[in-house]
Amino acid sequence: MTRNRSLSVRSKKSHDSPAEKSAPKHRFTMASLRGMQQPELSKKLFKIIKSENHAIGAYESASRERISIASQISDWGEATGDDSISDISDKIGVLLSEIGEQEDLFAQNLEDYRSVLKQIRNTESSVQPSRDNKAKITDEIQKLKYKEPQSTKLVQLEQELVRAEAQNLVAEAQTRQKLKEAYDLHSAAVIERAEKQILLARHMRRLVQLLDDTPVVPGDVRPAFEHSAQARQVLNDAEEDLREWQPSFDPIASSATEMGSNLMPASVTGDSSTAEPSVVGGEDMAPAQLESPQEKREISGSTAVQGEGYQQQQQL
Repeated sequence: MTRNRSLSVRSKKSHDSPAEKSAPKHRFTMASLRGMQQPELSKKLFKIIKSENHAIGAYESASRERISIASQISDWGEATGDDSISDISDKIGVLLSEIGEQEDLFAQNLEDYRSVLKQIRNTESSVQPSRDNKAKITDEIQKLKYKEPQSTKLVQLEQELVRAEAQNLVAEAQTRQKLKEAYDLHSAAVIERAEKQILLARHMRRLVQLLDDTPVVPGDVRPAFEHSAQARQVLNDAEEDLREWQPSFDPIASSATEMGSNLMPASVTGDSSTAEPSVVGGEDMAPAQLESPQEKREISGSTAVQGEGYQQQQQL
């Protein structure tokens, strides 16, 4: 929840609310054509990445709809002419709006996860020629062993096979590392969204509890609403809880830091007599450097609720 927010949208009605815009349709594009031309493993990842993009768009749309509904419930409460309903519905609108903004934050965090999936796809795409070459060399070695077991060409082919296997090992290490990083980000985003929305929902239940629904017999007058201060305190508590929220999950450990400078395991690179490091270094295509997983996102817990109502400040 954002500090210094104007705390009511009742005077800021919009006829062209972003929530009314329809979600983009899934259409065939040049990107779709590029995905069809990629190697099989990259093609599968391309499809996953594209599907995730549609899912992220759905979460963004849900965020806009939730904020719009928050405004509508606030306006409806004011129109009832009942002071207690007006006060409670306006503050419920504040919490609903923040739930919508958490949905948008979740979509942003999923974009980080999706970016890592793209790195995996690029790695798979770049190493596919090496995999094809490895299969070709293996077939040639088997044929040569059958036809000319004493051929001197076997030594050359076996050296080429070692190079291809080294490149595949590098790609496998990168894929494993990035897969852990991607779903570290994804799971952390899911937990953050869930815990913050649960937090907001609990405070919403406190607000609802303040509304007196005791039946009034004809001729009697319902007592005036006496819980305005308590309702305002609920919003203050929600603000404080969001500001103090901290992730409660354990970090995912990574062994990627145990890789040597040439992307081979440290246990291998420690032996200077091993042939693989020099073979990998002799390749024309230098492997990309591995990076240890980084915490690419900061948990946003410093948002705030103040006063009675809210203002939509989300740029869509």
